Amino acid sequence: MTAPEMLPHVLAFQAALEAAALTVYPGGAPAAVTLPKTYIVLYPDPGVASAASLANDRTRLDALVQLTCVATTWAGALGTADRARAALVAPLTVAGRQSWQPEEVGGPPLQRDDDLTTPLYYLPVQYRLRSTTA
Repeated sequence: MTAPEMLPHVLAFQAALEAAALTVYPGGAPAAVTLPKTYIVLYPDPGVASAASLANDRTRLDALVQLTCVATTWAGALGTADRARAALVAPLTVAGRQSWQPEEVGGPPLQRDDDLTTPLYYLPVQYRLRSTTA
């Protein structure tokens, strides 16, 4: 039996957001992002493989993915979070896996970074991902 992999889940999460015409950068935005533009930065954790039964088969995957919605206005950051929520209403499609719908678990409130030349607003939202073998 093969242990579940996190990468296909992150790619499916990214694909769901991009299918909703959202710009997504896993791990951090590139330095050359042109503003005004809204985008999402994905910060996945490595996930945890756990037993799905007493047989200790380690086929269940539980993970947390934070998406940080970034924009030049507070409304842009909040609107991007709303569009992301709408894009994540169905279970992820991961080959060989049966996935639950991503579960929104919240995050810190909207923040403004005034240390930048053009101030940016950040709204982190965390989602729990779960899957098991199909």
